[in-house]
Amino acid sequence: MSDPCSNCGKSSFTRDDISGNLLCSSCGLLQEFDQFDAQIGGINGPQGTFVHIGTAGSGTVYSYKQRKLFAAHNSIDELTYTLGLTSKNVEIRTMVSDITEGEFGQGNWFHVLIGACAYVVMRKDDRPLPMAEVASAVGCDLHELGRMIMRVVDFLGLERPDFPEFDIVRSFERTLKNSQGFAAVEGSTLDTMRKQGIFLIQCSVKWFLSTGRRPLPLVVAVLVLVAELNGVEVRMEDLAKDVHAMVSTCRTRYKEILEKLVNVAQVLPWGKDINTKNIVKNAKFVIQYMEKKSMSKPCEKRKNLEQPGLDLAVVVSECLRQGNTYEYGTDGITSRKDSQCFSSESNADRVGTQDMDRLQISPECLSMMYDKFLNEVRSAKSSGRSGKSQQRKSFRLDLEDCRDWWSGESALSKKLLLKQLLEKDVGLDAMPPSFVANKSNCKIRRERINAAKARIKRIMHPLDAGLGDSTNLDNLDDTCHERKRKKRRGVVDDVDWEDLIIETLLLHKVKEEEIEKGYYNTLLDLHVFNSGIGIV
Repeated sequence: MSDPCSNCGKSSFTRDDISGNLLCSSCGLLQEFDQFDAQIGGINGPQGTFVHIGTAGSGTVYSYKQRKLFAAHNSIDELTYTLGLTSKNVEIRTMVSDITEGEFGQGNWFHVLIGACAYVVMRKDDRPLPMAEVASAVGCDLHELGRMIMRVVDFLGLERPDFPEFDIVRSFERTLKNSQGFAAVEGSTLDTMRKQGIFLIQCSVKWFLSTGRRPLPLVVAVLVLVAELNGVEVRMEDLAKDVHAMVSTCRTRYKEILEKLVNVAQVLPWGKDINTKNIVKNAKFVIQYMEKKSMSKPCEKRKNLEQPGLDLAVVVSECLRQGNTYEYGTDGITSRKDSQCFSSESNADRVGTQDMDRLQISPECLSMMYDKFLNEVRSAKSSGRSGKSQQRKSFRLDLEDCRDWWSGESALSKKLLLKQLLEKDVGLDAMPPSFVANKSNCKIRRERINAAKARIKRIMHPLDAGLGDSTNLDNLDDTCHERKRKKRRGVVDDVDWEDLIIETLLLHKVKEEEIEKGYYNTLLDLHVFNSGIGIV
């Protein structure tokens, strides 16, 4: 039923044979909006549009699988662009397709899979890509990404040499190149920092500072040290943020490097005056000594020295000068504690310039020269020679004025294989820090075990526990508890929770060698809670 005419209000209409529109029979007005087609015609009539399940709407030609593949490819493109791996896009996409058998996927797990494949592709090409950077780009936890990487490696069956170890040297070069803190540094200075950093990185690897640890904090620590040596201002917090590392861990690695340099410096004549507080100011001499040490070759044993000699003439060239008196300082104020190292002009004339370059000087000889100089200084002061004449004969030698301390000729300034690296001598052969700490902890646990055995004996056999045992017990307790007395909580009569656990394990006949390892929870589960002894 049609609406009445808008002009006369009547409902009688006729249809025009030519246009097919309705006309009012009374006034002849053409009716508007009368284009409705009832689509009545049976089987042979016009057909409508059927919307299939899974399509985006009327007339679409993309299926669910096609849209899923399109979204997956977009996710791969976005992640590779974020990580700067556009050139590896096809290789990463192929690896994802092989793992998922061409189905790809959607959701958070698929983004983690893309990140894992990107990491594996870069490791296969022996190019550094930190897991922390990938995890930050993907937006997942580091451990979740690590588990996915292990699954990808197991699925592809990757082994050496197809899947090499993480290259810490190239990671250092990449961080130095991409960090904004070094963007304004000159090219020559940047190249010098790169060689010095590679040298220190490989020395740290030789000292096992990277064994079983995350490599990026060590990279940050070395970058901060070489920046200080070259007068470049950079903050450790900014570098740690660039590589997604913990600032506290970076500071720990920095402290460990300084401690190793202090150990190396002890062989120098003024090494007894070097500690972790002033090692940065003396690091130039120490690194120069390490560089010359790594380039030296063992020579024949001499009569008076058991150790092979070393050409240290260049190492101490800034300290052994011709002249009367040199004052050694680092901050403009010369103190009595500052070391002094010189040689007399007469000795230099006897040796000769050419012979001095080839002279083999051992650390023992340098120490003798240094002690001789100190004796001469003391005798001069005791004789009362001072004033302007003495001041005119002396001038101050500042470490900051020694600019020719780095040559970069050592093989350690370039990337070496681990076997070649371990064969180099840099003046110090250190054990892994974890091994040293474990030995120290085992020694402390042994003292705890002895103290616990003495306490058990004193309680179970009071007549057999003599005065000597009690005295020994007090000594063991003092040795065991003195180091961490301030940090402990809940200590009663110098016996804490660890001592009680050791006593419990000893009463359950656990071997002392197993207790020394410190796996208390495992030992309690095996020998105490699962011992089969019921409570009555």
